[in-house]
Amino acid sequence: MSNVSVDANQSAPAKQDQPDNNNRRKFLTVATSVIGGVGAIGAAVPFIGSWNPSAKAKAAGADVEVDISAVEPGQLIRVMWRSKPVWIVRRTPEILAALDKHEDQLRDPNSEMEQQPTFAQNRHRSLKDEYLILVGICTHLGCSPQHLKNGAMEEYAEGVTDGFFCPCHGSKFDMAGRVFQNVPAPLNLVVPPYQFVDDTTVIIGSEAEA
Repeated sequence: MSNVSVDANQSAPAKQDQPDNNNRRKFLTVATSVIGGVGAIGAAVPFIGSWNPSAKAKAAGADVEVDISAVEPGQLIRVMWRSKPVWIVRRTPEILAALDKHEDQLRDPNSEMEQQPTFAQNRHRSLKDEYLILVGICTHLGCSPQHLKNGAMEEYAEGVTDGFFCPCHGSKFDMAGRVFQNVPAPLNLVVPPYQFVDDTTVIIGSEAEA
């Protein structure tokens, strides 16, 4: 009888431990699945993220696409490219007509210095006469000039109603980004590489293939 009693007592705990073992196995199975799932997600995120340029890639020089459909005549908008401000100005017919009126005051009126794309080596310094696209950094010491319009530029350049004036050291530029004579800035404002996708979309950072 004692043997039977002992066997019964020994088998009872074994039956009680069985659910615990089952629960433990289920827990390990679920935990393994969760860890595996997290690993899969972790592997997928960088891959999906690689479809779009990262902030670091943009700073390094990734192209920037800009919708210019809402830019009004005479208006200047700013975007960032390679961590630099880029201006997009929609010039009015009056502004364009005035570009040849003060070329005797300019240091490099024909953009002969090799600092811009070939398409910008003209009076307008642009692909489309209406749109001026410039890196908004003075070529003297890197300040950002102010956009002066509606006659405000005449205070700094006689007979010139619109342009850009650098408050840091007094350099001045016309509405094609061309530098005036007798100012600290040695060069015209830089024209970045860009291309038009259509009439209302411009990509800054690369030129259209020939």
